[in-house]
Amino acid sequence: MNEVKKTIAEKLIQIKAIKLQPTNPFTWASGWKSPIYCDNRLTLSYSDIRKLIRDEFVNQIRKNYPEVEVIAGVATGAIAQGVLVAEAMDLPFVYVRPSAKSHGMGNQIEGYLPDNKKVVVIEDLISTGGSSLKAVASLREAGAEVLGMVAIITYDFPLAQNNFKEADCNLITLSDYHALLEYATSVNYVEENQLETLQEWRKDPSVWQQ
Repeated sequence: MNEVKKTIAEKLIQIKAIKLQPTNPFTWASGWKSPIYCDNRLTLSYSDIRKLIRDEFVNQIRKNYPEVEVIAGVATGAIAQGVLVAEAMDLPFVYVRPSAKSHGMGNQIEGYLPDNKKVVVIEDLISTGGSSLKAVASLREAGAEVLGMVAIITYDFPLAQNNFKEADCNLITLSDYHALLEYATSVNYVEENQLETLQEWRKDPSVWQQ
């Protein structure tokens, strides 16, 4: 396993940013039942983890998108991480709301974004990819050239993979569901007999039942 992926998975579990409960699933806002819950905002409260994620974001962007001109964060979970990355790279920053404001200037993209700028989007978590790709679409409609997206972790849903492919948006993540399960099993956070449940959920979470 990639050491960065393993380290990020380890840190997320250690601070309980990710919780695995295959026998007592969570209910998402969508109504889906899930054996996993992720709140990457907790990473911001730990300076070592916050810096680790920032530095790995910067490494991936410099390696894969060296021509980047603007960093964009997806509201609200990736705003803080996006600012940290933009500051470290000495680049402009904007963030993208889920929808345009209903008052004031009615902005969906906050910050100054000139036309034809090359943008990398920062996201905290990829589930289906729906909200993340709405941000990409908004940036493109505003005249930006979206080079790709970098996220902390993905659940690796086949649906998300298809969505990113159809949107022609490259996705890079610092860690993923496979690394998460591998680490969780190695430290007995989950038992071997629970792995099948966790793997079945990933295949089609919309119909999964514990």
